[in-house]
Parts: sequence; C-alpha cells; structure tokens
Amino acid sequence: MTNKYLSDRINALAESQTLVMNQKSRELAGKGVDVINLTLGEPDFNTPDHIKEAAIEAIHHNITNYPPVAGFPQLRQAVVHKLLRDNDLEYSENQIVISNGAKHSLANVLQCTVNKGDEVIIPTPYWVSYAELVKLAEGTSVFIETSVQQDFKISASQLEAAITPQTKVVMLNSPSNPSGSVYTYEEFASLVEVLKRYPDIIIISDEIYETIIYDGSHVSLAQFSDIKDRVVLVNGVSKGYAMTGWRLGYIAAPDWIAKATTKLQGQYTSGACSIAQMAAVAAIQGDQTCVKAMRDVFRRRRDLACEKIDSIEGFHVNKPAGAFYLFPDVSTYFGKANGDFSVNNADDLCLYLLEKAHVATVSGSAFGTPACIRLSYATSDELLITAFDRISKALSQLR
Repeated sequence: MTNKYLSDRINALAESQTLVMNQKSRELAGKGVDVINLTLGEPDFNTPDHIKEAAIEAIHHNITNYPPVAGFPQLRQAVVHKLLRDNDLEYSENQIVISNGAKHSLANVLQCTVNKGDEVIIPTPYWVSYAELVKLAEGTSVFIETSVQQDFKISASQLEAAITPQTKVVMLNSPSNPSGSVYTYEEFASLVEVLKRYPDIIIISDEIYETIIYDGSHVSLAQFSDIKDRVVLVNGVSKGYAMTGWRLGYIAAPDWIAKATTKLQGQYTSGACSIAQMAAVAAIQGDQTCVKAMRDVFRRRRDLACEKIDSIEGFHVNKPAGAFYLFPDVSTYFGKANGDFSVNNADDLCLYLLEKAHVATVSGSAFGTPACIRLSYATSDELLITAFDRISKALSQLR
C-alpha cells in the first residue's frame, strides 16, 4: 500500500520477503507455538573468540573515532593479502573499499554505475535484494531464467541473448543464495568469452559465500584477466566468520569504481564501524581453522538435509555445492488443498507450512523463481530432522 507523503522510490520498493517470513515466524512463536525457523541466511555459530577479543582490544585502545571513509589502511591491506593468498588476485589498497556489509557494497556499486533506463542482467534465482537495489538505482532488471534441471546456472547462449545496447551491468553470484549452486572454472570461462565481446559491460561478482563450498573450489570472475578491469568483486565477513551482526563488507574493484563508491559512501554513511573493522582484520589475517570447522558442519547438515528432502515426494532439488540453502521445486503441490487451505503457488505453500507444520520457509517468488521455496539448513541437526518430518507430514495431507 502506497503513502502519498512518501517518495515514489520507497513506495515502489518491495519488502524483503526473508525478513517478512522471519517476522511471521517470530509472531507465531510469540504466541507460544513451537516454530522452526528456516528462513534466515545466518550461521548459527558464535563469532570466534579471537575475533571478539580483537574487537575488545580495539575498544580498550580507544579505536573509537571516525575511520577513513574507505576503511582503515590495515583492513584494506588485510583484504589485499587475503585476495592474493586465497584467490591469487593482485589488488592495491586503493582498490579496496570497506562498507557496512556486502549489501551496502552492492548498493554503492549500483548507485555509482547505473543510470535511469540502464539494464542490469540478473540470473534467476537471485538474492532478494538484487532487483530492488537496481530499482533504487533507477535501472531496469533483465532476468535470465534457470531451473533445477540446469542446476540454476545460466549458459553462455542465455547470457548472449540477454545482452542489449542498454546493458550496463551483469550480476553473478557464486556460491548462490538461494540455490547453493557453484560455477566451475569452465562454466565461468564460457560466460567470460561472451563478456569479452562487450567491453562496456561492468560485472558484479558477489562472492559472499566463498568459504562455504563443499564440492570443488571457489572461482572468482576477477581471475579472468580479460575482464578483470571491469569486475567488481563483492565479499565480506558475515558468512565465513559468523559475523552477520558486525556489518562489514568490501569491494575489490577498478580504481575508478573504488573512488566513486568512496565518494558516495562519504555522503551516505561515512566509514564502517571502527570496532567491526578491527575485528575483521583479526578474522581475515588470523587462524582460518574456524572457517573450515564451520564449513565441515554445514557439509554434514547439507548431506542430512538432502537425505531428508529426497524422501519427500514431489520435491525436486539440486544438491547444493555451496552456501547453506536448499531450493526445491515444489510446483507439484500447486492446486492441492487441505480442508479450507488451498495451495495455488509457492507463497501459499510457505504459509501452509508455517501454519500446519510450524516451519518457516521463504517463497521462491522472492528470488524470481516462483516454482520453488528456500529452506536454510543453518540450524542444528535435531531441528532439521524435526522440521523435515513436520514438512513431510503436512504435505501428505494435501489432496
């Protein structure tokens, strides 16, 4: 519902469906209902102790003043070192910009590169905020549809067909939220062959789930030298180090984009939290054992969740190679009902599962793929087993 006193841009903006469903589950839980929440993309681990200790030390040393807009030099250098260490990528400090989370980084880049009417190519399914961030930049989203049969990954021919003279940006996300799909080097190489023919297109490579890969290894689009000068690498510490609440993301980008985003950020937010920045230095430079330990737990949960969901008739799902989500096609259940409750689409199915199974999920319509729903397995084994048993029972009652 619009409000005449609000701007057109905010009236046109959609709410985040992950947050909406999370709120619905909280409201139901507040009434005493035992709800299992599989909506949020948040590790259920605490931030590792050595990272918290670095933040406490920063407070004791009074690192509490305004930081540089683009980030503390020691954190930007830590990111430069990480990119060389983990990705074999060479960047200079002035190509790194620290922001208030990877979402902020994405918003900065789109605001700095997209003009009204510019087209931004987004494969589906996409993370919920992509299309809305493009809308805020007055751009036009052009969606490339994928399916579970193709592991939710686009082909070179699909990319080629989507490009027009108005194309300004291509947004790619690997590992993917919500599908968990991970592009291989060969798959990215085929896309790069297309992008090489269009030198004016900027590529945003969202790599926030880089550390949570179970099969194969992470590939960054910035590793392809033919397009590196047009790639904006987006990453952060939220997922890999269980630091979602610290709100710390970054870009590695061509110098002109880094300067532009710093200019914008200087007017919008200034520099990211000084304490969070010092914690991020410890995360990126410190012992990475915690990253592997969390990934091992997620791998076990991935396998458990896949085993449970494979036993549910009518759910068609790819086995995710990364992140911590399942994204099954649930269209088999559209048109079915249980008493007065009819399931006509994925939105209805999510509400049905919340009301009848007391399990909160997110509709695929929020991710541009309305035949699917998203379930996060970033929770305990016990809760996952109970959740899938509840889902299976509730679905069996649909006729």
